[in-house]
Amino acid sequence: MSETSSVFHEIARAEWAALAAGMRAPLTPSEITALRGTGDQLDLREVQEVYLPLSRLLSLYAAGAQRLYAETRDFLDGAVSVPGVTPFIIGVAGSVAVGKSTISRVLRELLSRWPGTPRVDLITTDGFLHPNAELQRRGLMERKGFPESYDRRALIEFVSAIKSGEPRVRAPLYSHLVYDIVPGAEVVVQRPDVLIVEGLNVLQPAPQGQALAVSDLFDFTVYVDAATEDVEEWYIQRFLRLRASSFSDPDSYFHRYADLSDEEAIATARDIWVRVNGRNLVENVLPTRERATLVLRKGANHVVDRVLVRKI
Repeated sequence: MSETSSVFHEIARAEWAALAAGMRAPLTPSEITALRGTGDQLDLREVQEVYLPLSRLLSLYAAGAQRLYAETRDFLDGAVSVPGVTPFIIGVAGSVAVGKSTISRVLRELLSRWPGTPRVDLITTDGFLHPNAELQRRGLMERKGFPESYDRRALIEFVSAIKSGEPRVRAPLYSHLVYDIVPGAEVVVQRPDVLIVEGLNVLQPAPQGQALAVSDLFDFTVYVDAATEDVEEWYIQRFLRLRASSFSDPDSYFHRYADLSDEEAIATARDIWVRVNGRNLVENVLPTRERATLVLRKGANHVVDRVLVRKI
């Protein structure tokens, strides 16, 4: 697609990195290691050249939103009751294994160090998956992660409450170890300056018959993109790493895969990708890419090589 026909400006890695000239990345190598997910190629250079300028852009958007909000509040004073705080909400979307969780954690740390946004919270939409018992009742266990496997109403109500300035908003807690919602556990969000909402389907339009999509409540959205064949390979390599780590825990939902040979593990991972994650990517996640404010495009080496910014 040509630059003139696209809704995005395409910026090469070197040009994007130049936007951070003179800025010093506030994260240390040990902090970056702690933020890095399984298989992600995240280092000080990637933070400096990709995520530091992105965090600066996001801080500018957040500051602009705060100014607009204050002016609107003053204008409407006396006519309506306006809450004291309206958090800036960022949606981060992309495939399984593309690195969106790591990116969300990095942005949380960087944004919290910019003036004006000291309180940054991160929530994943995993907590809004239906519990496994409900997915089994509906025949959806093989479609876990597809849009219909989420309690979309609860997610919209949660983000709406955050956006309306409620002081304490609760979300269910999801465990990747047991692959299910933890009964009775919750995450509490208390009036952050910025809330990052990360998940596969956060850019989905509203389903037929519903007026509101969760993305309608976002102020800025990021889509983490890569060639489908590269994401499949990353998924398989991540599966192999997890087989040697968390899958070995007897409490893990995936413990049955811990003793697979390399060949068996690769075949199993590829089968899961083809049946579930790859299919979800092509059918549901990838079509939402054009709805993003900004797209981070990764190359086969798992690092960002291009940034696409929606035209203003």
